[in-house]
Amino acid sequence: LFHLNDDTFGKGEKSQRGPKKTYFFKDTPQKLTVAIGQAAVLLCRVKNLGNRTVSWIRKRDLHILTSMSVTYTSDARFTVVGNPETDDWNLRIDYVQPRDADIYECQVNTEPKIYRAVELKVLDIQARITPSQELYIRKGSTISLTCTIELQDLPPSNVTWYHAGAVIDFDGPRGGVSLETEKGKLGTTSKLLITRAQLNDSGNYTCASSKVTPASVMVHVLNGEHPAAMQHGGTGDVNRRLVLLVLIFLVDTMFR
Repeated sequence: LFHLNDDTFGKGEKSQRGPKKTYFFKDTPQKLTVAIGQAAVLLCRVKNLGNRTVSWIRKRDLHILTSMSVTYTSDARFTVVGNPETDDWNLRIDYVQPRDADIYECQVNTEPKIYRAVELKVLDIQARITPSQELYIRKGSTISLTCTIELQDLPPSNVTWYHAGAVIDFDGPRGGVSLETEKGKLGTTSKLLITRAQLNDSGNYTCASSKVTPASVMVHVLNGEHPAAMQHGGTGDVNRRLVLLVLIFLVDTMFR
């Protein structure tokens, strides 16, 4: 038997008195932090709803987003994930954007009206790969890529590496592929090492994590041609050599 008392209603909530009281479960969080591009699910569980209506309101502009399972916004990212059997009337926001950061109220049209506020915080977290530009490397050398994620208010997370869109298999038959990961309060650093680079190791490398915008870099494994491009530091030396060649050509043309 659920015992209803004053502690049943958390901060940001109001309740009504009377038989068959309608109330919110207090075990649902009232603060949610997600990163840009992720999905946010704002929880609202209502007991003894009866024939009453659950609505979600955005506090900033008092816009009614949903009422029961009906959506009252042209933004298709907003939907209700409801299940009357479990008393759930959750608001889902897909592909969260910075403008979605706000306080959302789950309201029930009792008399007086009751509500539960949920604060949504949106973080702009992006993974960074070093080197950040294209990487040119000689066949047989070691590919070394470092992914850094500054997590801010989120706990350390796992990092997944992809090559050409497929998850890298560290236990595959190729061998020579390893990962070094360090997790701390300020973020996560993941270092990908691929020894004895082969031509088929060329391609796009991506590091990704939940609640983080992924980062990518192109790796080119060369088989002895174009020696100017085979620099472990990226394309900087290549660009400088090209500029130098252009200047030599211009000077030669002027003094002919």
